[in-house]
Amino acid sequence: MASTLNLDKLDHQIIHHMMSDANISYAELGKKFFVSAGTIHVRIKKLQDAGIVKGTRFNVDFKKLGFDVIAFIGIYLKESSLYDTAAKELQKIPQIVRLNYTTGNYSMFAEIVCKDITELRHVLHDELQKVKGIERTETLISLEESLNRSVKIL
Repeated sequence: MASTLNLDKLDHQIIHHMMSDANISYAELGKKFFVSAGTIHVRIKKLQDAGIVKGTRFNVDFKKLGFDVIAFIGIYLKESSLYDTAAKELQKIPQIVRLNYTTGNYSMFAEIVCKDITELRHVLHDELQKVKGIERTETLISLEESLNRSVKIL
């Protein structure tokens, strides 16, 4: 449906602003763009129904909550036809926060958040190795996140 949806300037302004500050009220956003809060509500509902807006999230500092290890896992599949099966199984591992089907060296690439190295070892050794279709993995541990932003759409 998103491909047939006509987005106008107001839709783009709403998306752009909400991506940088999703905490703003509809009333404040309406004042900013000279429309009613009801108009903002209707536009956001339209964007949600079209699948463009997929909910809202808090931007959480995991380290402050005790999650000290962020790692990226390059996953090699035995066969690319096993992707759907492997993806369904990987979604069951709560430490995996992002999973992509990729080109290049890896078949899949996952981002994982763990409390410590012991938990990371558990996920790598006891969880990932049980997933049918995974031939092997390569782990990269993040030392620091230097940038995390949304794409600019305006």
